Amino acid sequence: EGKGKKRNPLHDFRKTGELMLIKVNKTLEVKTKLLNTTEQCAKRCSRNKGLSFTCKAFAYDRVTKRCHWLSFNSLTNGVRKKQDHAFDLYEKKDYVRNCIIGKGADYKGTISVTRSGIQCQAWNSMIPHEH
Repeated sequence: EGKGKKRNPLHDFRKTGELMLIKVNKTLEVKTKLLNTTEQCAKRCSRNKGLSFTCKAFAYDRVTKRCHWLSFNSLTNGVRKKQDHAFDLYEKKDYVRNCIIGKGADYKGTISVTRSGIQCQAWNSMIPHEH
């Protein structure tokens, strides 16, 4: 990246247009605020700025210019998807990506079995294999 160029904070998110997530599980957290751009929403989500939870996604209401930061994403149990023309959903790629990059130390996806269906070894376990 060249000097003076700022990285677009939306690069870390997967966008799904006209979709909102509804929490069925009441323990899941949401925070909202008026913000002018999706880039501002993405930056705050990435930094967890002013949030009491780890932001995994945000939905931007294009009509009211309101950002809804979410402690969950579309893969979380207790969440329902809802078509809504006012919203665009942005989910952190780290939490919806089902592949391992490099050694997988930063993997936050949901896959816990091998391609052949064998349960994966926990990262903190030395059994059955040492690291």
